[in-house]
Amino acid sequence: MEKCPLCHSENTSFYCEGESREYHSCLACQLVFVPQVFFITFEAEKAKYDKHTNMPEDLVYQDYLKQIMNPVLDRISEGACGLDFGSGPGPTLSKMFESRGFQTDIYDAFYAPNEDVFDKTYDFITACEVVEHLHKPQMELDRLFGLLNPNGILAIKTQFLPSKDEFLTWYYKRDLTHICFFSEQNFKFLADRWQSEMICIEPNVVLFIK
Repeated sequence: MEKCPLCHSENTSFYCEGESREYHSCLACQLVFVPQVFFITFEAEKAKYDKHTNMPEDLVYQDYLKQIMNPVLDRISEGACGLDFGSGPGPTLSKMFESRGFQTDIYDAFYAPNEDVFDKTYDFITACEVVEHLHKPQMELDRLFGLLNPNGILAIKTQFLPSKDEFLTWYYKRDLTHICFFSEQNFKFLADRWQSEMICIEPNVVLFIK
């Protein structure tokens, strides 16, 4: 059996197949994931991201990002500093925070691989449409939570896992860079692991308070 990349349990099972790959589920934390043997290459993954057209001047994109930004703004104080993890080819969320007076660093494995950010601490960290791409979600998410100052916020936005019947035809799983599919149960697992407060906000946003 495939080991779960989120909780490392070996209590996993075959879930379904499609898009020329398999999906497995973890019976311990409920994550649905793609086994590593089906991962596309780094070059193929970057080629898909290079086609993204979301840029800072796109007002529709800004409105979309406000779904994760506004709940953070409601909970941070003047002078807070943040990190946008997975900022993409056209960093936008960081600029939106900075326009409101909050210094915000960026990190992206493909476009801004500045490892220095992992030597700092932050009052807030955002990961918008990122966690579904993570090859090692336990390591990456534990590391992000560990960068938070006391009372800091880790904000995650991803499409929550639907029912199995819906999953079979779900558009979100057709993207071959999407390899982890999270549900509220997965996030409760993380909240318990981190001993943090968890707040679910519609649509598809969850906050962890350290």
